[in-house]
Amino acid sequence: MAIAAIPLQLSQRLVRELDWNLLRTFIVLAESRSVTEAAQKLRLAQPSVSTALRRLEDRLGRKLIDRSPGRYGLTQAGELLYREAVDIQGSIFRLTTLMREVTDEVQGHVKIAVASHVICPVFDEALTHFHARHPKATLSIDVDTSREAIAAVTARSASFAICLVKERNPKLEYRRLYREFFGLFCGPSHPLFGKTNLTPRDLAGHSSVSFETDRLHDVLKPVTLMRAAADMGDDIVGTSSHLEEVRRMIIAGIGIGPLPVHVAQRDVDAGLLWHLPPYDKMPEIDVHVVWNPRAKLNRAEESMLQELMGRIETIPIEERTYG
Repeated sequence: MAIAAIPLQLSQRLVRELDWNLLRTFIVLAESRSVTEAAQKLRLAQPSVSTALRRLEDRLGRKLIDRSPGRYGLTQAGELLYREAVDIQGSIFRLTTLMREVTDEVQGHVKIAVASHVICPVFDEALTHFHARHPKATLSIDVDTSREAIAAVTARSASFAICLVKERNPKLEYRRLYREFFGLFCGPSHPLFGKTNLTPRDLAGHSSVSFETDRLHDVLKPVTLMRAAADMGDDIVGTSSHLEEVRRMIIAGIGIGPLPVHVAQRDVDAGLLWHLPPYDKMPEIDVHVVWNPRAKLNRAEESMLQELMGRIETIPIEERTYG
């Protein structure tokens, strides 16, 4: 059903009077499962959040969230407003970029959102070279799930992301940074630890731990298929979105689990992990640099992104494949 246009007079009044705080509250409401949850995220009383929603709905003359019994979800108007509000929020986050003082020396802050445990010499070399060229620039690296990292780039609250990609958003840009191979591992207390001449059939019936995205419809689908080929089934007894915690559960003997082979190698050498079959045809997973071309980058962000792009364009993917 089409949404009726807002009269010109009302549109002009919205431009003059609409409070950004109402939109900020609405974004949190849209990303929550209830008003109560949104109030907790905003650290406000629930009545205050409900009042803010009513004010916004009154200003727009549209119902934005369906809060009927047993249901909480965005209406069509709410979906439209949410997309625009996220875009506005990104513009506000970037206002300091427009106000920066132009100097001969590159300054500014680069905020990078990375998936858990990105191990990539090309990325490390880019950081080293960037800092040597621009010592006055600052950096921060936030570890998020790949989904959260991409959301930060979409909202323009992160300069760019380094993460796994499930589906491509046409509004974002993607470049493959490196490729890694996933293998299956167990810890010292596991009955298969230290055993040789194993085949995938030897893993049948053993419980496993894995990543939250280890599902047929998610980004680690190849890993799901690898476990299925070993007849491990769906008996996943521990999950995490962070590689370090999956590693912890594997070492603790809770179950067999997947890890990037090049990341696990140090633990294998130290006797903390044991590599299990399959040893060939392991799942290939690509890790991408993702950025928002609509974001206004400061000079430091532009330079850091150029450092990475230069390496991606000149170093063959074979030299950016690990494990």
